[in-house]
Amino acid sequence: MKIWLIQYDRRIEKKKTAVLKRTLNPQFDETLVFSVSIEQVRYTSLELYVMDYDRIGYNEEIGRVVLGSRSGSNEVKHWNEMLAKTKMAVTRWHVLKGRD
Repeated sequence: MKIWLIQYDRRIEKKKTAVLKRTLNPQFDETLVFSVSIEQVRYTSLELYVMDYDRIGYNEEIGRVVLGSRSGSNEVKHWNEMLAKTKMAVTRWHVLKGRD
């Protein structure tokens, strides 16, 4: 999975999880930390991309989720919970959306 930190509609920082091989239902159990000032939070979002890893050919996007204050209702709930519990891990399941 690739995770982009977005501010003011610009990609600022990228992080990746480990590659999970031979599974159609990957579950990522990793902690990723981004440092964002409280003043920048309202202009910040996270784009999470799940990729199909291939040794032959190229990696293909399976789907994505965008977390931020301007996302869908489930994503906004998760975003607000993360802001309210800054010292705790906040987990939630999300449905991937296809490419546009």
